[in-house]
Amino acid sequence: MLDIRTRLEARPEGLYINGRKGYCTGSLYAHWIGILALDADDNAQLAFVPRDSAGLTVVDDWDCLGQRNTASGTVLAEDLAVEPFHLFPTWQSYATPTLAGPFAQLTTAAIDAGIARAALNDTVAFVREFSRPWIDAGVERAGDDPLTIYHIGQIDSRLAAAEALLERAGKTLDRYRHALNEENVALASVAVARAKVFTTEVALEAASRLFELSGTRAAASGNNLDRHWRNARVHTLHDPVRWKYQLLGNWVLNGVRPQRHDWN
Repeated sequence: MLDIRTRLEARPEGLYINGRKGYCTGSLYAHWIGILALDADDNAQLAFVPRDSAGLTVVDDWDCLGQRNTASGTVLAEDLAVEPFHLFPTWQSYATPTLAGPFAQLTTAAIDAGIARAALNDTVAFVREFSRPWIDAGVERAGDDPLTIYHIGQIDSRLAAAEALLERAGKTLDRYRHALNEENVALASVAVARAKVFTTEVALEAASRLFELSGTRAAASGNNLDRHWRNARVHTLHDPVRWKYQLLGNWVLNGVRPQRHDWN
């Protein structure tokens, strides 16, 4: 993720970017495109350039099983001129304690929670309208199947826990946004990591259980219900949840503060 292959060069006639930027979200639709590049001091700078700039090529190569409309393809920069006014020293966001990382992570966690909620809602609607109970349940309605009821309740409780942790994390950011220091920013990162663990896992579970609880009819391609799992699976790859567990364990066990970057 930190393999930045674009460089910002200062010449007598102005600033120029050369290189390749992958995962440029929204690039196919955007009027302005953000490109992260390293300057001569290897500091990260975020440049915004008009879509029709000379030297900028937007490649339509986003071919992923989920998050298809994010258009997170590649952009190529060849002697791409950048106005100084449109250059943001993003490295400064982490040179001192800020909430840039926790805020970015809170946003992605909220998206995953939204996917989980949509998957659960579609599961309930499908079970009520179309599903049939299993023969051993001894009931006439799928909604009366005791194991279906059990799993719906299980997902609902886990999603409620994830949403509660999201709200708690948001309040933690609000509490510390005017009291920025190493300790408070670490507490914010920890709060968001706890939420991120839950939202990641419940999104994947809810999207997968949808088919188990709804039955074979739900798998018809015309229903497009697989979009929830596809979107959850791709979006939760943004940063590996296993490292959130590592962050939390290292904090609790060893008192090690999370590193400051976009993914914490």
